[in-house]
Amino acid sequence: MEATSTELIDMIVRLLPFIIPLAIIQYGLMAAALVHIFRHTKYRVGNRVLWVILSICINLIGPILYFAIGKGEE
Repeated sequence: MEATSTELIDMIVRLLPFIIPLAIIQYGLMAAALVHIFRHTKYRVGNRVLWVILSICINLIGPILYFAIGKGEE
């Protein structure tokens, strides 16, 4: 059974209350991680290039990994 375009639009509209907060969290975490990466030079694991690539390419998981295992001691 194929969905019509109006059904797809209705489904997207119903999912917007879930998608918008997730997008805000995702981009907020990425921005926070990138700011921290560029302000600091010491990392527990890896280097700056690795963490920038992970934070940008693996959207939600990359920044979480950075703050969990990559962030060095202040």
